[in-house]
Amino acid sequence: MKDRDWRIFREDFSIATRGGSIPHPLRSWRESTIPPAILDIVDEIGYKEPSPIQRQAIPIGQSNRDLIGIAQTGSGKTAAFVIPMLEYISHLPSLTEENRHLGPYALIMAPTRELAQQIEAETKRFAIPLGYTTVSIVGGRSVEEQQFNMRNGAEIIIATPGRLKDLIDRNILVLSQCRYVVMDEADRMVDLGFEQDLTFILNAMPEDYEKPADFVEDVKEGPMADPQQHSAAAGQVEGEKGWKGHRVTTLFSATMPPIVERLAKQYLRRPATVVIGNAGEAVDTVEQRVEFVAGGEDRKKARLQELLRTLGLPPPMIVFVNEKKTADMVVRYVQAAGKRATTLHSGKNQEQREAALQSLRDGDTEVLVATDLVSLI
Repeated sequence: MKDRDWRIFREDFSIATRGGSIPHPLRSWRESTIPPAILDIVDEIGYKEPSPIQRQAIPIGQSNRDLIGIAQTGSGKTAAFVIPMLEYISHLPSLTEENRHLGPYALIMAPTRELAQQIEAETKRFAIPLGYTTVSIVGGRSVEEQQFNMRNGAEIIIATPGRLKDLIDRNILVLSQCRYVVMDEADRMVDLGFEQDLTFILNAMPEDYEKPADFVEDVKEGPMADPQQHSAAAGQVEGEKGWKGHRVTTLFSATMPPIVERLAKQYLRRPATVVIGNAGEAVDTVEQRVEFVAGGEDRKKARLQELLRTLGLPPPMIVFVNEKKTADMVVRYVQAAGKRATTLHSGKNQEQREAALQSLRDGDTEVLVATDLVSLI
């Protein structure tokens, strides 16, 4: 394909890029430099075609380049950062008695425990067949349990910033050999007040692997580019399992408020930027209709019940509310409309939250009434 053809290809998938030396996007899974072992997992999971963010972010990630990805929730970002991350880890020595106490090779941070656990489930689908261990570090679980899960080391840790900072503060976890960092839903982490925690964690990263401020990538264009060149561009080859590269930092966000831009400027080195569609818009599969209901609470209750009875939408459904006390009230309205319903909000403990989500997935619950705690699920 010529340059014009690649431009049209990117336009077809609403892919925009900035940063220079951007490799061509993936046209298909098999037409790529993704290792065969990972491609076999992609086939087993059943991914037919890469999503737009996967098409462009994966080739950039394979070049071990820092990346800013602007894409909506539900656009396939997890595989977009997990696949390059696992390829990076494959160059590093196996965890042993000598190095497992030095912490993980890769760290993924997410704003809520529910999203962290969702990322964990998806990451394990790739990591377990490759022999890698993934551990989640989130609030709502005992520190002792999480410390036990890390007893044999873990190549990948998925964490919420608050609990992760707590474990670092208490010297339960170190990041002495962390070389791959992912911040997912960075704007949401900032909204939830995690900016200082993020800064603390990123400052705890070892300087040994930091890219110099004037670091310049030398990346060949095209999805069939030589992965050995990518490895050499990011570090140096010291034997098949002794490969040593600079740390890769990636940031994914639906929007880029000033605080997130400041984080990116401080901790990412000459990043490539990928924007899918228009920042802040819903994915194409979401139909948005806005209806204003005038009047008091009785009018709102009646309209909600009418919609639940007449729209004919199949479960599962989620009704979002702005406060947990409102959720407990609205769930009764939903049940009065003849729907099996439950709630999920910050007043629930972790076991209750997981039970509510699982009930929705299993079909035992038709409607989940929730605060924005689950807006990232």
